[in-house]
Amino acid sequence: MQSICIFAGSKLGKHLEYQESANALGKLIANKGLRLIYGGSKTGLMGAVANAVLKEGGQVIGVMPKGLFSGETVHNGLSQLIEVESMHERKAKMSELADSYIALPGGLGTFEELFEVLCWAQIGIHQKPIGLLNVKGYYDPLIQLVTYSAEEGFSGDAHMGIIQTSNNPDQLLQKLETYSPPVMETKWKS
Repeated sequence: MQSICIFAGSKLGKHLEYQESANALGKLIANKGLRLIYGGSKTGLMGAVANAVLKEGGQVIGVMPKGLFSGETVHNGLSQLIEVESMHERKAKMSELADSYIALPGGLGTFEELFEVLCWAQIGIHQKPIGLLNVKGYYDPLIQLVTYSAEEGFSGDAHMGIIQTSNNPDQLLQKLETYSPPVMETKWKS
């Protein structure tokens, strides 16, 4: 594993622990010599994790559609900023550059990015590790939803093995480093 794509909120959230965890994760990423790939914003948890990596001398690549430059306020201190035309192009480029994914707390955009890479893993487009930094149990409801989808027959039991979770950044990185993709059952049964 050489690079991690981070999905995270463009806001800091209500609790200081969210930002503290983003800072701790960024520091770990840099100290392990990993490259951060993310959406290119200087605001929120996105900016916090990027700033923590940069502060430790790590490499940060931001990918941002030109149309978001005014709304998300592009980070000007990155190792590299890649400009793209659309959100679809942004996600494709981030996935191309990344060996793994971590979702920090965030809103609808974070959920959308997370579920896309989960779906890609489910249908075999990639076998990259996917982690949830579950600060203050933020992702507990999402984990319950995915578990419920398996219980109700809409997902397979193996799909839960795609998601690595921890509230501890170091432990989550260890899980991603030792990840072995689950054997997926045939999705389309008759």
